Amino acid sequence: MEPPPRPPRNVMEAGGGLGITSIGEDILQIILSKLPALSFASAACVSSTWHRLCALILSRPKLLSALSLNPRLEIAVKETLDKVLSQPIRPHFAIACVGRKFSLKKTHQLVRAKLGSRIPIVVSAAGGIIGSDALTNEFEEVKWEEDDSGENQMHNSPANVNRGIVLIVGFMPGLKVNAIPLLRSREEPPQEAMMNKFVMDIKDYTASISGCSSPTGILMFADQNSDMKPVLHKMDYALSEETVIVGDESGCFLYSSGDDSLTSGGSQGYFSCKNTKQPSYGNYNCDAVALVFARDRGKPHAGLGEIQFHLALSTGVSPVGPTYKGASVRVNKGKESACSTWLTARREGFVEKFDGQRILHDIDDEMGNGIFCDDLYIGVVKRRKCSIGSEKGRLVSSLAFHEVLGGDEEYLYVKGNGIKTGDPFRFYHPDPKVALTSRNNVFEDFRILKQDLYCKGCHHVRGTAEAGERKLVFGGLVFSCYGRGESFFGCPKVDSLAFLEDFPGIPLAGMFCGGEIGRGFASSAMQYDSEERSTPSCCLHVYSTVYLVMLYTSKSPEC
Repeated sequence: MEPPPRPPRNVMEAGGGLGITSIGEDILQIILSKLPALSFASAACVSSTWHRLCALILSRPKLLSALSLNPRLEIAVKETLDKVLSQPIRPHFAIACVGRKFSLKKTHQLVRAKLGSRIPIVVSAAGGIIGSDALTNEFEEVKWEEDDSGENQMHNSPANVNRGIVLIVGFMPGLKVNAIPLLRSREEPPQEAMMNKFVMDIKDYTASISGCSSPTGILMFADQNSDMKPVLHKMDYALSEETVIVGDESGCFLYSSGDDSLTSGGSQGYFSCKNTKQPSYGNYNCDAVALVFARDRGKPHAGLGEIQFHLALSTGVSPVGPTYKGASVRVNKGKESACSTWLTARREGFVEKFDGQRILHDIDDEMGNGIFCDDLYIGVVKRRKCSIGSEKGRLVSSLAFHEVLGGDEEYLYVKGNGIKTGDPFRFYHPDPKVALTSRNNVFEDFRILKQDLYCKGCHHVRGTAEAGERKLVFGGLVFSCYGRGESFFGCPKVDSLAFLEDFPGIPLAGMFCGGEIGRGFASSAMQYDSEERSTPSCCLHVYSTVYLVMLYTSKSPEC
C-alpha cells in the first residue's frame, strides 16, 4: 500500500481559525494517534511539530497481533497485516505462525513486502495458532487436526485444515533485535564448533550493542530435524540467568535477518541472496534461528525504563515409578530426527539389568492401566562438562526428556541420543490434573506480578519499581504443546485464560508446537518433581505451556 498523498501546502500552512495549525497540540496528538501505521509514518514527516508529537505517541513499547483463519493465504495475510497496521507502530520485528498448508516462502514474501526488509522476520509452521481474530476480535485457540473430527471441528472444514495465520509485530524502543542462525554442516562433522559459534555470535552481538554479553531475551525457532537439547544446554551454561529463552523446538521456519540480503530456513532448503557479495550458507543447513533482544546502550529512551521479559511455565507431566540408571546404551543413528537410543537399565535397589519389556511392564503396574508409548517419556538427568571456546569446562546438570518409542526383550527404545551409561532417569506421563494445577500456579504468578498496586484503567506492576515509577505489561507470547488444549483439559482456552484474565486487553498470541523451549526465572510451576528440591535446569519441555510476559518501567509520575 502506498502512503497517502501529501496534503496540499495551503492546508498544512493555513493560518487563522481555518487551518490544521490552529488546532491545539493536545487535540492534534489525539488525531494523530488514531491514524493507521502508514499514514502515521507520513504524518511524522509533515513538520518538526508533527514529528515531535508522533514521537510522543510512539514512545512506549508495543506488541500487536492478529489471527486469520481465511483459507486463502493472500487474504489471510492481508487481514492480519491490516489489523496490526491499523494503529501507529514502527515494527522492529515480526513473527508469522502459519498452518502447514500455507507456503512459508509466499507468506514471508507477503509480510516482508508490507513491513519492509530492514527488520527480522520469522515465518514458522505451527500445529495450531493462538490469538485474537483480525475481523471479530474474538480470542481463538485453533489446533488443527487431519480431519474434521476433534475439538476444532468448527474450524476444520476441508477448505481450511492447516490453513491460517497469527501475525505478531513488535516495537521495542531501547532494544535492538537481530536474527542469528545456528548452522550445521551437511557433511556431518562434529557439531560442537558450530554450537560454540552460535552462542558466541549471540554474546558478541549483545556485547556490541549493550556492553554486556547476555541479552534480555531470545525467541528461538528450530527445525524439526535438529536436536536442540545440547544447544540449549550450552546456552543455559553460557548466558546469564536473567536471559529468558522461549520458542518452538520442532517446526519448520524461514527467516530474514533484516539486512536486506539473506533469507533462509531450516529443512525447507530455501536460501537466496539478493546481494551477491553476501555469502550464502553453502554446505550448511540452518538448524535454528534466534531472535536476540539486546539493550541498546547507544539510544537511551527518555522517560522509559528497562523492557523486561518474565517467564512462566505450566508443566503437564508427572513422574511415575522408581528411578533407573542406564546400564547399557546403544545409539541407532538414523537420518537426523530418526536417531534413537536403545538401553537397558538397573532399577533403584536392584543389581540385575532390566530389559525394555520388563521396564514397561513395571511402569504399567505403577500406573494401574495401559500406557501408549506416544504418551510416555523418560526424564534423564545429564551431568556433563560444558565450556565455550578454549575456556576450562565445568560440570552442569540438566533434565532432558526423551519420548519412549517402545520396548522388547532386549532394549527400551527412546527418541534421540545423548544418554550415557549411569545416567539416572524416571518415567513421566501426561497428566491433566498436574497441568491444571500448574496452570493455576501460573495464574497466581501473574496475579502476584501485578498485585502490589493496580491503577484502574491501566496495567501496572509496582512492587519492584522505584518511587515515581510504574511497570506496565504490554504484551504476551505463548508456546503450548500440541497435546494440550480442549481435548486435554476438557474445556477450551484453559491455558490462554491464565494470561487473559489477569491482563485483560493486553495482546496475547502464540502457537501450538511439538517441543516448548522455556528457560529463565519462573514460578514453582517449573518443578517437575516435588520430591526433588534441587531439580536440574530444564530448558526443553513436553506437554507444557510456556508464557512470555513483556513489561517495561515507565518513569512518568504516579497515577
